[in-house]
Amino acid sequence: MSLAQELWHANTDLAQACLEHPFVQGLADGSLPRPAFAYFIGQDAFFLDAFARAYCIAAARAPDLSGLRAFHELAGGVINELGLHEHYAAQWELDIRQVTPGVTTRRYTDFLLATAWRYDAGMTAAAMAPCMRLYAFIGAELAKRGKTEHHYTRWITTYSDPAFQDLAGRIEGLVDRYASDAPETRAAYRYAMLCERDFFQAAWEERAD
Repeated sequence: MSLAQELWHANTDLAQACLEHPFVQGLADGSLPRPAFAYFIGQDAFFLDAFARAYCIAAARAPDLSGLRAFHELAGGVINELGLHEHYAAQWELDIRQVTPGVTTRRYTDFLLATAWRYDAGMTAAAMAPCMRLYAFIGAELAKRGKTEHHYTRWITTYSDPAFQDLAGRIEGLVDRYASDAPETRAAYRYAMLCERDFFQAAWEERAD
């Protein structure tokens, strides 16, 4: 089993908690209150901006040309992902360029950027891989339930798409190539998973606003 696989399997408790979270279940059946999703989209747009920047920092610190290219290509994938958020923003008249990050969002983005600036490309990849693998996991699991058209069908389609699954595999490949199996690597991976769980919870708490 590769390091990326070991890290994922060591944190399946948190992956399952995210899948079973009422926010995600509301995405699955279309029952999620719109205020919760609107808040989530705005916060996720802010997060993805930091995520793309962390990729670029990792690219600059990559020890070889193939790593430089790989991290830059993944940053491009994040920019494409922001197109989905822009679609929802236009549909619901949201301005994702004027988002005030919540405490949970800021904690996550500060962690990612601090990791990217302080550590090598391998550690950064380990801190970023949970987001990609978790969303690929959630997208695939929700897609298994069959396609029912509702407000959030496009979200499920995006994250269950083989192209996104491939992106998750690519960042995990960088974990295997550059990260060391050390306590701090495992701690960074789990902290990111905890941030993901809290991210869903923060959005869920906005459902009545």
